[in-house]
Amino acid sequence: MKFVMVGAGAMGLRYGVLLQEAGNDVTFVDTWQQHIDKVRQQGGVYVMRDHKDRHLVKIKLETPETYHGDPDIVVFFVKQMQLNDYLKRCADFFNDRQYAFTCMNGMGHIEKLQKYFADDKIIGGTALIATVLPGPGEVDFMGKRGAGMMNMCPLNEKPDEMCQRLYNELEKAQMNPTLTKDFTGTLMTKVIFNSVMNSLCTMFEIPMGEFGNFSGAREMARQLIDEAYDICARADIKLVSTREQELASLDHNSRIDMPLHYPSMCQDMFKDRPTEVDYINGYIAKLGRKYHYEAHTHLFVTQEVHLAEYHRQNEAKKRQMKESTQASVKSA
Repeated sequence: MKFVMVGAGAMGLRYGVLLQEAGNDVTFVDTWQQHIDKVRQQGGVYVMRDHKDRHLVKIKLETPETYHGDPDIVVFFVKQMQLNDYLKRCADFFNDRQYAFTCMNGMGHIEKLQKYFADDKIIGGTALIATVLPGPGEVDFMGKRGAGMMNMCPLNEKPDEMCQRLYNELEKAQMNPTLTKDFTGTLMTKVIFNSVMNSLCTMFEIPMGEFGNFSGAREMARQLIDEAYDICARADIKLVSTREQELASLDHNSRIDMPLHYPSMCQDMFKDRPTEVDYINGYIAKLGRKYHYEAHTHLFVTQEVHLAEYHRQNEAKKRQMKESTQASVKSA
């Protein structure tokens, strides 16, 4: 199959490289110039697994303006706040025959995709797969080959031949896909997972294992999960796991599968980039208000993460001022 990966960050590279290794034609599209320059200079991207076996993988990387292919499937792996700009810049190579597939974090992206793709050609998904982008031109796949899992479901909840072909290719790429029957429930279940793991780890800048091994982790997770599940019940959203299964998944992923992994939002925090908390905890709180439910814990966590962002911004300004002052003294 022919894929274009819109977004050559950590997850885009992991999916794209593994789909390429499975025999597919894959091109990456990105807008981060430093990353693009590094990949072109190296002749590819350096891929590691758990910080080991660093090797160069040749990839095709374009910008939205230089890509002129006609893929079967357009795969989106960008941040929620970037998606509108990517869609506008990539629109010239979209057509009515193509399918859009995404496992982006948070909620809000499907409505944006619907402006460019028909409902029967949108496939959503979620991924419990850990990957890190240490810097331009390199990516680190966390976990052994075949580690992690993902869910996928077409927006119209009617899997067709192309959906099945995508499923087969993801299976060959060892992404361990599961084809689910409820679109919104599938996506919201991962949003709830992220509302605990991503947000709390990001707030304190800790790896998943440090949270999972904390004696109060289950109680903290339970409070966020209960609010979210209560809201989904009011909204008639059928989640793909029970509350206890969600708690068990959080525990297993944090302590056993990915204890050393820093969630994607935490990686954004380290690089002084805006987080997606408004599309995760903030989305849950917004959905709650729609159904006359105040999600006090999710609202609190949303502001806590923004406070952590604000603190890092202030610290960065202080460092810049200090460096500027030192430079002025030296030049004098």
